[in-house]
Amino acid sequence: MSKLSDRIERRKGRVRGALRLAAGERKRLSVFRSSKHIYAQVIDDDRGATLAAASSLEEAVREGRKTGASVVAAKAVGKLIAERAQEKGVKDVIFDRGGYLYHGRVKALAEAAREAGLKF
Repeated sequence: MSKLSDRIERRKGRVRGALRLAAGERKRLSVFRSSKHIYAQVIDDDRGATLAAASSLEEAVREGRKTGASVVAAKAVGKLIAERAQEKGVKDVIFDRGGYLYHGRVKALAEAAREAGLKF
């Protein structure tokens, strides 16, 4: 029986491998979800550089929210990351859910980023 962390790493590797094949010239919108916060980055894998980042730790997102681990906070992070990516000239991305199920906070972040103008 393998450890949970090993299974998570394998799943993340499968997701990222498929993304690299499908991405082409698009940048990667990567999501990390912890028990207390949610984080998003737009990454240029060719250069190995982060172009834009947003998280539920930021003051703009934390305003009036009890926690950073809610669907409402994830929507705010999605909107913020889309705005920052567009400032850098990134409109088309590929969504890297990082091995998490496309449900709940991860889904809310993705839908908010789409509504704010990112295409994926």
